[in-house]
Amino acid sequence: MMLAAYITETGDPSVIQYGELPKPTPSIGEVIVKVGAVAVNPIDTYIRSGAIAMPLRFPFIPGCDLAGTVESVGLKVRRLKPGDRVWGSNQGLFGRQGTFAEYACVDEKWLYPTPPTETDAQAAAGALVGITAYLGLFRFAHVQAPELVFVNGGAGGVGSAVIQQAKAAGARVITTVGSPEKGVYCQSLGADIVLDYRSPTLDEEIRHYVAPTGGINVWFETQREPTLERTIDLMAPRGRIVLMAGRQARPDFPLGAFYTKDLSLLGFAMFNASPIEQRECATAINDLFVRNGWHPAVGVTLPLSQAAYAHQLQQDNTLSKKGTLAGKIVLIPGS
Repeated sequence: MMLAAYITETGDPSVIQYGELPKPTPSIGEVIVKVGAVAVNPIDTYIRSGAIAMPLRFPFIPGCDLAGTVESVGLKVRRLKPGDRVWGSNQGLFGRQGTFAEYACVDEKWLYPTPPTETDAQAAAGALVGITAYLGLFRFAHVQAPELVFVNGGAGGVGSAVIQQAKAAGARVITTVGSPEKGVYCQSLGADIVLDYRSPTLDEEIRHYVAPTGGINVWFETQREPTLERTIDLMAPRGRIVLMAGRQARPDFPLGAFYTKDLSLLGFAMFNASPIEQRECATAINDLFVRNGWHPAVGVTLPLSQAAYAHQLQQDNTLSKKGTLAGKIVLIPGS
């Protein structure tokens, strides 16, 4: 048996239970990971609530991200062996059980080696958000030096990943924050310009900084309710707008201003990326960590037994926009 956070029905965070479940056994191509840390993502809360319909086998263990150590391997596992430290994402989706447990059964195609000096908490915190940022910046937007990248909410999980990866590629970065402390943090990650998103003159400030280059080359939108009319006005010719949030959003879209600037609108969901595509991202992220250019944003750290509270905290910040989080919520089994 193992301890896990799980649900037997969808609903609000209170439906999460914490208790014993059978320890999984690996099938062909799978490994058992002794989980060292997991991270909480908005999509975890949407699946738990039923807002995103996924095939769930109850009792269902939520969670996309994990980091830990391979305990055992199934038949035809080629890349991994017991004792290997690994991290990964894309669990808890499409019928796969999640990661909020002492042990997780994961197909080896979704796992990557953890750099020796990276902690499990760091690897878990950077998993989904790191892959998301890399897909958006490089697979879809094809960012290159010395382009200008704008990202909303630079202190968040995805925002902080975008800053670091864009800077590593030689781009310049403008971001927004909600407090001076978060501004200092974003500057430490390499952001060139940090602005207060509550400022009544925010757009004028952005225009001032982007005027020499004619506008923003890549706008990485992390908000659930994007304002495309405003975004398009601030873009440089042939700029790219990346969307990866806002399922229910129905923003106004100024078509004329969009096409006369030769702009591109790029939407993607991280969990649609193939195992090969995600492994390419992971390899690049690991290399960036080794070069001291990737510092995953570990925020609030809690024991796994507080998974229900962690989901409420994530939901309050995602849906209610309380602004009380910086970085990822990380849960530690056995603590």
